[in-house]
Amino acid sequence: MKYVEKCPRCTGKVIEKMVKEVLYGGINTAFLEVKAGVCLHCGERLYTPEIVKKFEEIESKLENKKTDDFPPVGKSFQVLS
Repeated sequence: MKYVEKCPRCTGKVIEKMVKEVLYGGINTAFLEVKAGVCLHCGERLYTPEIVKKFEEIESKLENKKTDDFPPVGKSFQVLS
């Protein structure tokens, strides 16, 4: 997909890159890598509507604990001080 050439935030140059995103839903977290338009000046990330929809679907699954199709990566722990 072709992204805008100028960042809507700072007017810097935008290029397509693979970026890592962390999504949250309830107590669950998912890590994924997606294509985004990234501003070389301020770092603003621009996503296609399809990617935004994918984020929303993943967050909903995380929130509703429908994570059977997500392979586990490790464990999380809460440390109380």
